[in-house]
Amino acid sequence: QVQLIESGGGLVQAGGSLRLSCAASARTFSTYAMGWFRQAPGKEREFVAAISWRGGSTYYADSVKGRFTISRDNALNTVYLQMNSLKPEDTAVYYCNAEESLTRLRLGQTPYWGQGTQVTVSS
Repeated sequence: QVQLIESGGGLVQAGGSLRLSCAASARTFSTYAMGWFRQAPGKEREFVAAISWRGGSTYYADSVKGRFTISRDNALNTVYLQMNSLKPEDTAVYYCNAEESLTRLRLGQTPYWGQGTQVTVSS
């Protein structure tokens, strides 16, 4: 069982930065791949970024590549999403997820999701 709690969302102007955090309860956190998805109003949830269990591999959606960076600290059971050069189209609720399989995680095929944190980017 994995419980996930996101934090760090807020309101920022276009071009600004935010760092999201996701704290996990699992004692075996270091064995899980971790990821971030987002859902904008009226749209489906979409993949943003993922990181392998040791952090050696990262994956990004084309829309955020070069602007967002995913990282993890296994000693703190926490995964981060550093978001730079934010755009109004990045406005969404951001969710972190966890899954032992990186493939299933990137497809959103996991029962482990956080409650979400709102990110709003003003123009």
